[in-house]
Amino acid sequence: MMVVLDASAVLAVLFQETGAEVVEGYLSSAIICAPNVTEVVTKLIDKDWSIDEAVSQFGALSLPIASLDDRLAIRAGALRLLTTKRGLSLGDRACLALAEREKLPAMTADRAWRNLDIGVEIRLVR
Repeated sequence: MMVVLDASAVLAVLFQETGAEVVEGYLSSAIICAPNVTEVVTKLIDKDWSIDEAVSQFGALSLPIASLDDRLAIRAGALRLLTTKRGLSLGDRACLALAEREKLPAMTADRAWRNLDIGVEIRLVR
């Protein structure tokens, strides 16, 4: 089954954190939204990875990247009303908007998503 990956799920793989093995089982059938790619690259650079290393390691995952088109952007913005108490980022909301549009589960390592009731199946990796 396909899933939409949140940045935290991808970072679990790249940093070999708890839950990495769960995400790895879905990499061949997963997609990611462009804002989540931005978050992944930013976190890698924050951890002192070079830009070349960050781009290379992310690229090695071969994840299809969905653009943040106007409809996804508006929906991600609208999700602020439903997620503000949990502190979800723009990237989180873009992931959820993509999962909602594609009718796919969203996979994350972020426990703030637990019991989120917005009509999207949430799969926690840890």
